[in-house]
Amino acid sequence: MAKRQVNPNRMELLRLKKQLVTARRGHKLLKDKRDELMRQFLDLIRANRALRIKVEQLIAAANQDMLLARAVMDSATLETALMAGKESLTLDIDTRNIMSVNVPVFASLFEVTGELEGLPYGMASTAGELDQAILALHEAFPVMLELAEVEKSAQLLADEIEKTRRRVNSLEYILIPELISQIRSITMKMDENERGNLTRLMKVKDMIVKQAIEKARALDVAQ
Repeated sequence: MAKRQVNPNRMELLRLKKQLVTARRGHKLLKDKRDELMRQFLDLIRANRALRIKVEQLIAAANQDMLLARAVMDSATLETALMAGKESLTLDIDTRNIMSVNVPVFASLFEVTGELEGLPYGMASTAGELDQAILALHEAFPVMLELAEVEKSAQLLADEIEKTRRRVNSLEYILIPELISQIRSITMKMDENERGNLTRLMKVKDMIVKQAIEKARALDVAQ
């Protein structure tokens, strides 16, 4: 990356020092944000793992019950029973803020009672295994909804962590070192100019002293 040309003067030096202070403050804030995002992300990953295990267990139980229902019921009766359902579902979607990241919040009016009530088909012509399979799917749905919420939140946080990490690295390895280098360069040039000015002043002083001595000697000779 090419270095920017700066004027080696005191005003430019003050400007760069203020910019360095701002960059370091921003770097610290972004690091704190990245660390908090990582903590929240790890919490979501742990929750995601637990929810996924639970969903897989519920789905496996529903599949097992459905296989048993298919084994004891004829296909026509089973298909008719499954097509009889007309239950509606209301899903509310909201968001919540995690470190400036808007993550989804899913809520449904779907309620699991744990009882075999309100099934869309008659129980006389169906097997109990089908009832258990339907109940297992009812239990799995809210957990699947929560899992979708957690997985989407984790994905959004991961994207934000990557963006924040790039910004932190840009400040830490590019901007801040560049500002420090420019400040050092200007300071060295100003010191060099100051030493040059001091040297010139000393030479002028020596010339004045020398002229004064020569003038005094000339007066002594004249007398």
